[in-house]
Amino acid sequence: MKTTRESVHEDSHKKLVNALQELLEKNYDSEKAYKTAMERTENAHLKNFFKTQAAKKNHNATQIDRHIHSLNEKPKESGSALGTIHRTWINLRSSIGGNKDKVLLEECMRGEKNSIREYEEKLKKNRFPNKIEGELHEHLEEMRTTHTSVKSIDDLK
Repeated sequence: MKTTRESVHEDSHKKLVNALQELLEKNYDSEKAYKTAMERTENAHLKNFFKTQAAKKNHNATQIDRHIHSLNEKPKESGSALGTIHRTWINLRSSIGGNKDKVLLEECMRGEKNSIREYEEKLKKNRFPNKIEGELHEHLEEMRTTHTSVKSIDDLK
């Protein structure tokens, strides 16, 4: 039989791991969305931007993956069903008339805004070890900088 303290520690551990798993999944989804956008654009500047952002998301996912391993847990290996739907939406929207590059950028920035909200929520509701919290704040600041600096496709030309 577990003591109350052991139960609380176990619940806290599960909550921490779950929060990290969700952020890991979010980074997988974002990386794939940026790669999808990179494949669909013909604009060299935009292609480079999407490639850079995909690499950043991969780096973030790798950091979170390591933290989950350090907590003796098995990290998720792929993104979410919602992320797959979003990428399908990106493909569909960018195929139907209009400025394809503008649509790709808008959808990626919409995804970035959602990632920012998720990170803010996780950081507010969870107590992470200092090192993990510091890295998550770095990810968040990087996303905020990207989101606020990209106001339009013209910013990338």
